[in-house]
Amino acid sequence: MRTVTLEEHFLTSSFLKAAESSLPPNPQMAAIREKLLDLGAGRIAAMDAGSVDVQVLSLTSMGIESLAPANATAVMHDVNDELAAAVAAHPARFAGFANLALREPEEAAKEFERCIRTHGFRGALVDGLTGGAFLDDPRFTPLFEVAQALDVPIYLHPALPPKTVQEVYFSGLPGHTGQLLSIAGWGWHVETGLHCLRLIVSGLFDRFPRLQVIIGHMGENLPYSLARAAGVLTPACKHLQRPVAEYFHSNFHVTTSGYFTNPPFLCALQVLGVDRLLYSIDYPYSDTSKGQAFLNNLSLSPEDREKFVHRNADKLLRLNS
Repeated sequence: MRTVTLEEHFLTSSFLKAAESSLPPNPQMAAIREKLLDLGAGRIAAMDAGSVDVQVLSLTSMGIESLAPANATAVMHDVNDELAAAVAAHPARFAGFANLALREPEEAAKEFERCIRTHGFRGALVDGLTGGAFLDDPRFTPLFEVAQALDVPIYLHPALPPKTVQEVYFSGLPGHTGQLLSIAGWGWHVETGLHCLRLIVSGLFDRFPRLQVIIGHMGENLPYSLARAAGVLTPACKHLQRPVAEYFHSNFHVTTSGYFTNPPFLCALQVLGVDRLLYSIDYPYSDTSKGQAFLNNLSLSPEDREKFVHRNADKLLRLNS
């Protein structure tokens, strides 16, 4: 059965040269750097080992915030061209998400449109907060205008927390545990879940009703907490056209990326339904073999399995067009 994954990361030498000096120490990234840099045979071999037919690629862009806005815009332009070359070299195996420098939102929107129209990318992946601001800030409106006009999704991915958040919530702990807690250990997921709720209650999806947002990590804790959050928020959101939970059901899609246990999957499946769930690995931070073992143990009907592993992604990203 054809398998598509869509939170799969890469690096380029040009990006590292521009941003590496500002990256925080990350032993995990150092250990997998060669895998991140590989946009050819090694990556395809790993895909084959995990029975992955297509990866939708996005940049691991931590460090971009430290660059001057104009420099960041130029770096992302070059990264997108390098990604386009990799996709062109392996069109049956790779697709791409546009990678954007959001501190210049108008320029980022232009780059987003260029990537869709010129390179045939399938949407954009953006990371967390920009300059401490969530995407409900009006300055980011051009990004959503492009996404809705071109009918492509935005993948909302976690990023490093702002310095003040890091100091208040994740400091004073032994060794590197605070840093780990601030990212994949916890902080990434609750912040991204909060980000999604902010987008909803801001009225973004009333202004852009066809906008589709993808989130990873089995829904960033939202499927588990949606009923509680929506029950509290909906009575206070008289400015919205619909109840809070309805926006999550109509404007969001969830990938597994790095979450390979049944309880969170079953929760997401019950809350969202299979039509809005998409298989992903989070390669190379997670190994394709872990994803394959998870898939092999899932109890899904043949039709639902096909939706989960490729048909939903094919439809959302128009991968067959």
